[in-house]
Amino acid sequence: MKQYDAAPVVAPDPDANATDLLIDRVATTPDLALFSLPTAGGGWQEVTAADFLTRVRALAKGLIASGIEPGDKIGLMCKTRFEWTLIDFATWFAGAVLVPIYETSSPTQVQWNLTDSGAVAIIVETPDHFLRFDEVRADLPLVNQVWQIDLGDLDKLAAAGVDVPDEEVERRRAIAKGSDLATLIYTSGTTGRPKGCILTHSNFVELSRNAAVAINEVVRPGGSTLLFIPMAHIFARFIAVLCVHGGVRVGHQPDTKQLLPSLGSFKPSFLLAVPRVFEKVYNSAEQKAEAAGRGKIFRRAADVAIAHSKAVDAGSVPLALKLQFALFDRLVYSKLRAAMGGNVSFAVSGSAPLGLRLGHFFRSLGITILEGYGLTETTAPVSVGRPSKFKIGTTGPALPGVSVRIAEDGEIQVRGNNVFAGYWNNESATAEVMDGEWFLTGDIGTMDEDGYLAITGRKKEIIVTAGGKNVAPAPLEDPIRANPIVGQVVVVGDRRPYIAALVTLDPEMLPVWLKNNGLDEHMTLAAAAENEVVRGEVQRSIDAANALVSRAESIRRFTILPTELTEASGHLTPKLTIKRNVILKDFSPVIDALYDSAPATSGSSMVV
Repeated sequence: MKQYDAAPVVAPDPDANATDLLIDRVATTPDLALFSLPTAGGGWQEVTAADFLTRVRALAKGLIASGIEPGDKIGLMCKTRFEWTLIDFATWFAGAVLVPIYETSSPTQVQWNLTDSGAVAIIVETPDHFLRFDEVRADLPLVNQVWQIDLGDLDKLAAAGVDVPDEEVERRRAIAKGSDLATLIYTSGTTGRPKGCILTHSNFVELSRNAAVAINEVVRPGGSTLLFIPMAHIFARFIAVLCVHGGVRVGHQPDTKQLLPSLGSFKPSFLLAVPRVFEKVYNSAEQKAEAAGRGKIFRRAADVAIAHSKAVDAGSVPLALKLQFALFDRLVYSKLRAAMGGNVSFAVSGSAPLGLRLGHFFRSLGITILEGYGLTETTAPVSVGRPSKFKIGTTGPALPGVSVRIAEDGEIQVRGNNVFAGYWNNESATAEVMDGEWFLTGDIGTMDEDGYLAITGRKKEIIVTAGGKNVAPAPLEDPIRANPIVGQVVVVGDRRPYIAALVTLDPEMLPVWLKNNGLDEHMTLAAAAENEVVRGEVQRSIDAANALVSRAESIRRFTILPTELTEASGHLTPKLTIKRNVILKDFSPVIDALYDSAPATSGSSMVV
C-alpha cells in the first residue's frame, strides 16, 4: 500500500472559523479589490476587501433582524454571481449555515434539500426559482421566510438590520469553532437520495490557509479569476472562499455564451474550469480556423505545441522545433491567448481527467493547467499540480495537511484537514465510506515516487466483460470526447462479450463542423446520427482511442444517439459529468441492440 503524507505548512487553529478568513484579509489589505462587478457599459467595478466586509455585516444584520438564529439552516438557489459569496459570508457572520441548491434543481430536489437539512428559510434568485420552491412550499412547514434577490430583497434585508448592534454580529460570528458545521452540501445523487455532506469551518479554514501556500504562484494578492462554473458545487465554492483568503480579485459570468467577451474585458490571471471547457476552447478555435481555410495550419500549430511541451519535459528542445514554435506563437498561439484575456498564466482543472494532449497544448500557449482531484466529501481538493514541479497527466501531490494512500485494489483513500465530518442524518452511509480517519473515495488511481496522483476511474464504473477483462471507461471516453462533434461518450459492456459505446453529438459544434465539411449545417441531431460522413468522423475518433488500448479493451460497436445528454434530461451532473447508472437504465434497449446479431438502432456502426 502506497501512502503520501503532506505535513501542514500552517499551524492549525481549532478556534478559527471561516469568517476569520475575511477578517484577516481586511486587516492585511483593506483597500485591495476582492471582487469586480459587471457594469452596464461592459466594464467592471471593483469592490475592496473593506467594502465587502461592510456589505457582509449589513446583510448579516438583516438576517439577524429577520429572526435567523445561530445554527439555523438557510437554503440558497442562485447562479454564479457576486451575491453568492456575499450571502455565504453574511450567513456565517449571522452564525447560520448555508444549504446550497443547484439553480437547475427540480421542485422535488428543492424539497429534499430543505426538508433533510431542516432549513427555516430560503434565498432564491429569480421568479423561476421561486416558482419551483413555491410548488413544494406546502410540504415545507419549517421554511417560514423566502427572499428573492431579483426583487431587491438583499437590500431590503440590509435596511431592516440597521438597528442590530455591531456587538451582536461580532458575538454571532465568533460562536462557531473549527469543528462546527459550516455548510451542508448535497451530492448530485446519481443513485438514490442525495446525501448531505457535513463540511466544517476547519475544512474551509485549514484547507484555504495551506492551499494558498502550496500554490502561491496562483493564489496571490493581485491575482484574478473569472468564475463561471456553478457555485453550488464545492469546486467553485471553495475557490471563492480561497480567493477571499488569498486576496484574489473575482468576477462572475454564469452565461458561458458570454464567456469569451467577459474574459477579454476582465483579463483574469487564472481560470477555474472542467476539462470540457478546455476541449471546447480548442475545438472552437480549430473549427474557426477550418472555416477560414486555415485548418491545416492550426492542426500543424497544435502538433508543434504538443511536441514542444513534450520536448521541454524531456529536457531539450531541438532547434528546428524552436523555430517552428516561434513562428506559430506569432501566427496562432498569441491569438488564442488574447481571446482568453491575454493575462491567463494558470488554470485549475477538476472533475475529470484533462488528457495529455490538451495539457501539452495549453502549456505551450503559456497556460499551465494544474489538474486537481477531490470530492464534495473532501471540501474539493485532495491534490493539485504544482507550478514549481509540473507533471502533465497527474493531479499533483496531496495538499499540505492531507494524506493519501492507495489500497491494494487501487482505491484512493484520504485523511486530513479536508475530510468531511460525515453525512447529515445518515450514519450508515457515513460508516460505508470511513475506515477510522480514512475516507474511502471510491476512485481508483496510481501514485508515483513523488506522491503525484493519476486518476484511473471509479471502482463502481469498472467494466468486467464476459471474458473477464477489466476495463476502465475513462481512457477510452476521454480521447473520443475530444473530437469537436462529439458531445458525450458512454462506454458499456459489463458482462457482455465486447466493449461498445453510446455517443452523442455536440449541438454547438456540429453545425460548424457540418458547414466546414460541405454538409447541411441545419441538419438535426437525428439526421446527423444517420449521416455516413458524421458516423465516419465518430468512427475515426473511436479508432484513435482503440489504438491506445488492447484488443480486448477496444470498442467494437457504437451507436450515435439522436438526442443530447444534459443536466435537464437527468443524465449529467451540474459539473457536466455523466450519470452512468441513469444512462445505462434509460438507454438499456439501445445497449441491448448493440449486442444483437441483427443491426442495432439507427446511427450504429461496427468498429473493425
